[in-house]
Amino acid sequence: MKKILVIHTKYQIQGGEDIAVNNEVDFLKKHYEVRTIYFSNKIDSYLKQVINFLRNINKESDKLIETEIKSFDPDLIYIHNTWFKGSLGIFKIANKYNVKVALKLHNFRYDCTRFYLLKNHLSGNEICNACGLENRKGRFFNKYFQDSYLKSFLIIWYGKKYFQILLDENKTIFVLTEFHKHYLENDIGVSSKVINFPNYLNLNQKYDETNQKKYIVYAGRVSKEKGVEELINSYLKINSTEFTLKIIGIGPQLEYLKNKYKQKNVEFLGQKSNKETLKIIYNSIAVVTATKLLEGQPMLLCEASSLGVPSVFPDNGGISEFFPDKYKLKFNQNNYIDLSEKLNYLSNEDLLKKVGIENKNHINKYLQEDRLKKIVENI
Repeated sequence: MKKILVIHTKYQIQGGEDIAVNNEVDFLKKHYEVRTIYFSNKIDSYLKQVINFLRNINKESDKLIETEIKSFDPDLIYIHNTWFKGSLGIFKIANKYNVKVALKLHNFRYDCTRFYLLKNHLSGNEICNACGLENRKGRFFNKYFQDSYLKSFLIIWYGKKYFQILLDENKTIFVLTEFHKHYLENDIGVSSKVINFPNYLNLNQKYDETNQKKYIVYAGRVSKEKGVEELINSYLKINSTEFTLKIIGIGPQLEYLKNKYKQKNVEFLGQKSNKETLKIIYNSIAVVTATKLLEGQPMLLCEASSLGVPSVFPDNGGISEFFPDKYKLKFNQNNYIDLSEKLNYLSNEDLLKKVGIENKNHINKYLQEDRLKKIVENI
């Protein structure tokens, strides 16, 4: 049986990427011998960590990986998030032991952290549609982390070297959509082997039904770049008052939005576990996102489709690849009149039932386990 060593650095607040990695490990374990190394970004010594940043290695992490390679002897090292405890030393160690490497890109932020100058990051745009950073008069430095120049400098120092690793032809890069594959190959000029390999999803989950199907759901980070306030405003302008809007998640805009929008038909539920979130989605009439960013694979929407729940989303990046052709509930990104119009469609029960069935059939085929297994086998 082939052996795969999966390496991932977990986020401080669990998000879609962490969930996707856990799901994928469960999938891989059905077909391969799998070991995992999960890092945490807890800092024990700031001085030591700054030195690690400047060297772009972490001796403790590297030692753990090297020990695992010697004992496990993997056929493939499968890498997800490396920032920051995972470090870039992973790639040197893999080369040292001549182990094949596959790297998965869950988002486009590698393209944001390779420039020291803001103008190069934004490329003439007023806002970056990969991370949401906005242009501001008089600002020259690419302050990726808005709360810290030091952290911004360190991640750019890290990101410039990470980008060079992407340009190395001796590895396989997994992306989540054909849109991202085209972006890497044609816009960035990456000549590595780029393969569209969407995240695995358990398509057989079941939940108890309730009689509460009078609400729609947003679940994710509550922040400016996710368009949560624009979503609320668009929702408040629709004709129907039959259903409420439930917002799941935390983020920098949460308290501001809770104080500004105290209508009884807008509910802020805070952080929920993935299991709790899926149960709420299952008993909703639809899920909705108004993200302003280029997204990878929208787990919220894919999970909703697997449960037969329709989605309203902006037609940007590769999101549409996870839905049937000529999908009726997508709207033009940043066009909030169009968003309100699509939300009005949610009063049509016959349409919702039809869309829910079509979505479920499409995602079951698109994320079919045998299809994903063949992609892994081909490398």
